[in-house]
Amino acid sequence: QVHLVESGGGLVQPGGSLRLSCVASGFSLDDSTVDWFRQAPGKQRERVSCMSEIDGSSIYTDSVQGRFTISRDGAKKEVYLQMNSLKPQDTAAYYCRANILSRLYWGQGTQVTVYS
Repeated sequence: QVHLVESGGGLVQPGGSLRLSCVASGFSLDDSTVDWFRQAPGKQRERVSCMSEIDGSSIYTDSVQGRFTISRDGAKKEVYLQMNSLKPQDTAAYYCRANILSRLYWGQGTQVTVYS
């Protein structure tokens, strides 16, 4: 059974850092793409970053480019999102999503709040 569990969210001041973790079970990271999304109150869910399971290349939405870094540890079956230089507009619930043979699976999310 596919299962994704996010953790690492919390409260942080502007300029601070957090590292989110997404622990996968029930499938291999080598056979799937795992993305990070976020959803702020009243806004649509947006993809923040994704990493190719084929060549390890990654892409980022413009607003986080240069501040966020996605990585993965296949042995631990974890995908990470290192978030630096956080801004109030990064406040959102963050979700990881796995695409396994065109089926999508979501975690329950972890809240990130950046406050002054």
